[in-house]
Amino acid sequence: QVQLVESGGGLVQEGGSLRLSCAASGTILTINSMGWYRQAPGKERELVATITSGGSTNYADFVKGRFTISRDNAKNTVYLQMNSLKPDDTAVYYCYANVQVFWYSDYVGSWGQGTQVTVSS
Repeated sequence: QVQLVESGGGLVQEGGSLRLSCAASGTILTINSMGWYRQAPGKERELVATITSGGSTNYADFVKGRFTISRDNAKNTVYLQMNSLKPDDTAVYYCYANVQVFWYSDYVGSWGQGTQVTVSS
């Protein structure tokens, strides 16, 4: 069983910054990709950024230059530094990790419970 726990969400004014954290725990052999997704009210969940165990990153166009994803493999933790926040960034942000539990098992995706980010104008 794998648990992902996010923290760092909250209310911030337009132009402000927040840093999200997500720690994975439980039975974990290895994690390849980790990432952040978000879902605004009435919209589908969308990819924000991903990072591989080797540090390769991928960003949605709407966050390029403003958000930075990073991870600490030793702590099974992924971070999302969000700068220059806009009201359109308001959403529930979900952490994702692709986890291998045993050497003989496939990688399985796990989700966190989500953390609310609200940007006021």
